[in-house]
Amino acid sequence: MSSVISSSTSPTTTTPTTSTSSTSSASSLTGSAAAVTSTGIGSGLNISAIVSSLTTAYGAAQQNQINTQESSLEAQVSAFGTFTSSLDSLQSTLSAIDTPSTLAGFAASVADKTVATATAGSNAVAGNYSLEVQNLATSATLTSAAVAGSTTAIGTGTLAISVGGATSTINVDSSNDTLAGIAAAINAAPDNPGVTASILTTTAGSRLVISGTSTGAANGITVKETDGGNGLSSLVYDPADNVTNLTQTQAAQDANFTLNGYAASSPTNVVSGAISGVTLDLVGASAANTPTTLSVTPDTTTASTAITAFVTALSSTISSIQTLTGYDASTQTAGALQGNATLESFQNQLENILDTVTSGGTGSNSSDPIQSLAGLGITANADGSYSTDATTLGNALTANLSGVASLLGGTNGIATQLNALINQYTQTGGILSTINSGLQTGLTEVSTEQTALNAELATYSATLTAQYNAMDTAVAALKETQSYLTAEFNPSSSSSSSSSNSSLSSGTTST
Repeated sequence: MSSVISSSTSPTTTTPTTSTSSTSSASSLTGSAAAVTSTGIGSGLNISAIVSSLTTAYGAAQQNQINTQESSLEAQVSAFGTFTSSLDSLQSTLSAIDTPSTLAGFAASVADKTVATATAGSNAVAGNYSLEVQNLATSATLTSAAVAGSTTAIGTGTLAISVGGATSTINVDSSNDTLAGIAAAINAAPDNPGVTASILTTTAGSRLVISGTSTGAANGITVKETDGGNGLSSLVYDPADNVTNLTQTQAAQDANFTLNGYAASSPTNVVSGAISGVTLDLVGASAANTPTTLSVTPDTTTASTAITAFVTALSSTISSIQTLTGYDASTQTAGALQGNATLESFQNQLENILDTVTSGGTGSNSSDPIQSLAGLGITANADGSYSTDATTLGNALTANLSGVASLLGGTNGIATQLNALINQYTQTGGILSTINSGLQTGLTEVSTEQTALNAELATYSATLTAQYNAMDTAVAALKETQSYLTAEFNPSSSSSSSSSNSSLSSGTTST
């Protein structure tokens, strides 16, 4: 009996030891769980994926709103950029038609181009003229007597070279007293009156050649020695004092010609005042008593090209507006600026400018002023674009070029009004600049909202991660405790339990 009691009380006496061991394991487990750095080890859950999904769902509504705002603003910025570009293209064509003088051009031609060529300005008058050139305008040329070579010493002293009313003083000393030195000194003179000096070398020797740079009888050349000596007398040319030691190989003279049999002259070969609006470039003398014909005619080529370019750009601008503000039923896509008041306002003003001149004469003759784009063959198509009838435009330009110019240019011309309208939109500080500034401000605000949302989501994600990690640690601790209890209370699954039973059996036998 006593042996049985002894055996029964033996496990009881070991209970404190068992309790101490349990406490130590729990403490060890807590420390082990606190050292976990990878999420999901205790629970087996993919905590990172769970937190990411929850964070995305948490910010989804606000993120979608931000994305929508950003996409809308960027689309508007791009659309207004497209609109601005189309306005710039249209405006670039207006400069060629908004000034009557540049549009109402004339062409001038000379039948014999070996005699002269001609150009006509906007103030020219159509007509035919008889032109005969007696001689071209020339500049003076003086040549010295031949010496042995360009390095031959000529003498020293002071030369005064005059052309017209201008004079230059050339000092010649031992450093530059050769033919080449004197030529160099003349060319380098800071107050050169309009001459160049060169050396002409032939079988007879070297000669100094002084040439005037300006044509016309008033630009004759004189050379005087002003030092009181005669060291440079061989280079003097002063017809007034009957000293001509230089030879005048070409005299300075005016061009002489006749227009319709009337004599005229010019100090240069480019004559701009003989015929209104016409510039003549005389290139050679006419054969004796053989005049040539100078014709001045309206030039419609330049005007036609400029007007056609304008109509093309106008249609492109209208097409751009329609694309940006319209709706494509085939793709069920609305333009980025559908219903935009700015573009609608511009289109209305554009149409008003074009429509205010839709009635009037046909421009068939100069007494019937052209009062509409239709008079130029420019008409609107069903899609809102404009096209040009080349024949009608050509007839209008030929019959009444000045009328066409007045319709498009001048104070109230179509091109002038369009230019003013476009400036309101595209100029610095204008309507489009203000709109773009507002859109950029909106994008900045969206960026600020995005930054704030990112910070909020980062905080939310960190909080969830901490909570899930705490849960994971708790689950790990529970699993460790479960393993310990299983080992303590299930002898068949623990070697320590077997050892305890063996010790208990041995104790019974001893008793």
